[in-house]
Amino acid sequence: MKTKLTLEMEATLYAYCREAGAFAVEEVTMPDDAGIVDTLSYQEMPDQQIEWRCYELKVTKSDFHSKAKLSFVGHYNYFVLPLKLYQDVQAEIPPRIGVLIYRPFDAEMLATATEAPTTPGYLTVARPPRHQELQVPESALTTRFIASQAREVGKAKQMATGLKQYSTERLYQELKKRHQHYDIYDPEANFYDQFIDDTQSTAVTALQAEIDALNLERHDLQEQLKERRP
Repeated sequence: MKTKLTLEMEATLYAYCREAGAFAVEEVTMPDDAGIVDTLSYQEMPDQQIEWRCYELKVTKSDFHSKAKLSFVGHYNYFVLPLKLYQDVQAEIPPRIGVLIYRPFDAEMLATATEAPTTPGYLTVARPPRHQELQVPESALTTRFIASQAREVGKAKQMATGLKQYSTERLYQELKKRHQHYDIYDPEANFYDQFIDDTQSTAVTALQAEIDALNLERHDLQEQLKERRP
């Protein structure tokens, strides 16, 4: 499960890549046991050369020292770190690896902003990366990049479809799974009770609208009858 800080860093990095004219996608599996790139970006340069950049996001020391493989397989490769973590581990970062520092927007910055920010924070370059040859075939990078984009599109379509993609039976089964969490002393904490209240409220509102419409129609008919009387 990703932490709130990790999600904030992902969102900020995605916007950072897009602003630079690159396309980015998260969690791209590499071939030949080369691990999983946290964020991979693809950019076509003015000379029509393709530039690949890999970003590894770390939020804690234990995360930084994890035994998980670092997939620095691109032309340029970065760690994306909070400032405090960078200060603690900067001596351990190889010279060829660049570093982006994540800083969240604080209340003072938000108060003076002329426009609402579209990301939770911003990135600054603490150290630029050095160019290297691709560590995996470019065709493999392209294939996996497209596959990861397709995965994200699939997720977005599922979110857009919402509950309509599930049968009534499936929804009922999911509700039954949650019965052990039912709190008779706190109805507001129970989604089922909330659903029933919302449904009843919607039904009452709909009936009231019908009554209002009928009353208006009756009033119009009465006025028409008055006009026809000699």
